[in-house]
Amino acid sequence: MNQSAKQMHDAAWVERAVVTLVEKILGQFKSFEEIAIVGVRTRGAVLATRIADEVSRRTGVSPALGAVDITLYRDDLHSTRRIPAVRGTDIPFNIENTKILLVDDVLYTGRTIRAALDELVDFGRPEWIKLAVLIDRECRELPIRADFVAQQVDAPPEQFVRLHLKETDGKDEVVIIQEKTV
Repeated sequence: MNQSAKQMHDAAWVERAVVTLVEKILGQFKSFEEIAIVGVRTRGAVLATRIADEVSRRTGVSPALGAVDITLYRDDLHSTRRIPAVRGTDIPFNIENTKILLVDDVLYTGRTIRAALDELVDFGRPEWIKLAVLIDRECRELPIRADFVAQQVDAPPEQFVRLHLKETDGKDEVVIIQEKTV
């Protein structure tokens, strides 16, 4: 199969979308002193850092920040022939009774978030977990929803929505990837 990519949003949109997410989050939580931000590796962790920076800039509070690597929690791990690249989880705080804002880039089937939730509860029992995503594809296989969304996108199954970030991909943008059969 071949793929063709078309830019949906540029770097300015990505920057505005992060600000939009932070505004929605701060609209619900008046204080960030008891909330920790955890990103799903890789791009969710980058977004979590950007959100934490924006929260700190706006409130003067630097939230606790962590990252989860869901590789070993994936429900398709047994079906892949590749050796998975484990990047490691970094939770430098006690999550027991902590309020967690879980961050990911694109919410699609819900399986990545299910894996992240499984991993988080292995570290303890948070008071609650809320989910923030930049883009919601609205095409679930599991009953999972985001609490904070910058944009909802209705894309057919043969299209994939990908977020590129300068820290991981060299530039900020959102692209639609169209699968083509040869």
